[in-house]
Amino acid sequence: MNMKHEPIELTFPSATISLVRPTAPVKGTVVDTRICTRGKSPNFVRHVSIDVSDTPLERSFVAGQAFGIVPPGVDEAGKPHKVRLYSIASPARGEDGNGRVFATGVKRVIDERTPQKPGEDPADHRLFLGVCSNYLCDIPVGTIVNVTGPQGKRFILPSSPEKFNYLFVATGTGIVPFRSMLMELFGPDAPPVEGQIHLVAGYPYSTDLIYDDYFVKLAKERGENFKYHVVVSRDSEAERTKIRYTHHLVDARYELFQDVLESPNTVIYMCGMLGMETGLYQVLVKHNVYERYLRVNEGFLDPAAPVWRTDEAKRAAKPLDRCLVEVY
Repeated sequence: MNMKHEPIELTFPSATISLVRPTAPVKGTVVDTRICTRGKSPNFVRHVSIDVSDTPLERSFVAGQAFGIVPPGVDEAGKPHKVRLYSIASPARGEDGNGRVFATGVKRVIDERTPQKPGEDPADHRLFLGVCSNYLCDIPVGTIVNVTGPQGKRFILPSSPEKFNYLFVATGTGIVPFRSMLMELFGPDAPPVEGQIHLVAGYPYSTDLIYDDYFVKLAKERGENFKYHVVVSRDSEAERTKIRYTHHLVDARYELFQDVLESPNTVIYMCGMLGMETGLYQVLVKHNVYERYLRVNEGFLDPAAPVWRTDEAKRAAKPLDRCLVEVY
C-alpha cells in the first residue's frame, strides 16, 4: 500500500474540453433510463444513458468530467434555453465499453417558487419544475437530445491514479462522478489499485441512496482497497449518535481514515451541496492533517473554535492541489 511510501508527484493528465459547444450541439440518443435510488424515495433520480456514436464526443471524455444538454424550447424571455451541465457517471470506456455511451444521474428539480430577484412577488409559490432535469427524466428511450462538452479539466483522477489513496466525499447527486472514477480505477484493464479508497456518501433518507447496489458490491469485491460509508441525516441513528453529515462521520470515526489522511499520497475529492466542504475543512484542522490539503488562515486554526459558518469557509481555508472541490 502507498500509505507509508515516499511522496509521489501529483500531476493531472490533459483532458479535452469544449469540443462541442452549446451553439452547435451534436445529436445523441437516449438508450437507457431508470431509477437509480435505493428504494421508494421522495427524491426522483434517474440514470440516463446517451449514445454519442459518430459524433466528436465519442471516446472524448474522462472520468469526473461533465457534459451539457440543451433542452428544447425557449425560456420566459423567449430565448432558447441555455445549456445545463451534468456530471458523467461513466468511465472513459463508457457504459458500453467502447466510449460511445455515457450516463449521468439526474435528480428531478421539483419545488415551490421563491423570490429570486428584486421585485418578484413573494406570494407566488406556484410549483416550480426544473426545465432540463425534468426534460431528461421524462423522455423515453430513443429520444434524440442536444449534447455538448466535455467540460472540466480539474476534477479528474491524477496521472497514474492507481498509485494514490483517495477520500471521496459526496452528498446527493454529488455521488455521480465518483461512480465514474471508481469504475475507472477498478476497470477490467486498469492497473491494480495500490492505495486505499474511502467513499463517504451523505443523504437525507436511507431511500435516497444513489448507485448503492454498485458501491456495496464493489466494497465486497474490493474490500482490501475500497471502503464505503453512508451517512443518513434524518433517521433515528443520526439523532442517537449525532452523526448526521459526512464530516461528522470522519470526525467521530477518525481511526478509520487516519492512515489515509496522514499519507503523503492521498487526494481528497468533494462533490455536492454548497457548504458540505466547510465541516470537513474544520475536521482536517481539528486532527492536524490539513497542511497537505488546505491553506488555512491563522485565525481559524484553533481546533476548539466554534463550528465555522458556511460564509466563513472561503476566508478560513483555501483548498490546495490535493483537495478538489465541486459544490453547487
